Parts: sequence; C-alpha cells; structure tokens
Amino acid sequence: VQLQASGGGLVQPGGSLRLSCAASGSIFSINTMGWYRQAPGKQRELVASITSGGSTNYADSVKGRFTIPRDNAKNTVYLQMNSLKPEDAAVYYCHANLHTGLDPALNAWGQGTLVTVSS
Repeated sequence: VQLQASGGGLVQPGGSLRLSCAASGSIFSINTMGWYRQAPGKQRELVASITSGGSTNYADSVKGRFTIPRDNAKNTVYLQMNSLKPEDAAVYYCHANLHTGLDPALNAWGQGTLVTVSS
C-alpha cells in the first residue's frame, strides 16, 4: 500500500494551495483519511480528517480556512488550504486507516509534502 502526496510549494500569506493524496496497492477498504503536519521543532499534529461517510474533523487553527474533500472512487483525499498564514508552514503528511483484506485496519502514511508560506 502506498500513499502518494503532492501539491506542496511556496505560497504568499493569504494565498491558497491544494494538496492531493492518492492511496494505491492492495486496498480492500479505507476508513478515515486525513492530513497531519509537522513544523520544525514541533510535534506532528492533526490538521483535518474525513471518514468514509464524509464526517470531517478540523484542528481549531484551520477551521474556516481548510477543507478536506475526498473521492472514495479514486481512494484520494485532498486538502484545500485558503487564507494561508506563515504558521501553516510545515511538512504535510497524509494518512489513511485502511484494510488490505479481512484483517485489522492498519495505518499508512504518505511521504510528506512541504508547504512554505512566505512573502
């Protein structure tokens, strides 16, 4: 199973970016998908998550600015980031809790994509 994340880059404060994460491999089903981020010197934190049914959860710091659409048919999750602030700068990691068969769910992580917010 692989999670391939893309879409990071440099953006000015107030700008927007859209991250994508596609899961591939021997996947039976995917429960929750989400995005975490880790800034230098800080712990990794949850940014947003979405269940297979579409229920979402957001960190307080991004509510009203970020959304997390998901395409179940493509096993893909997105992170639409608007009104970006310098404090949003971090390496963003996608995550999926999934089944590869009739076994217990496992956690898979993408490779991380860097988001830089600077003028």
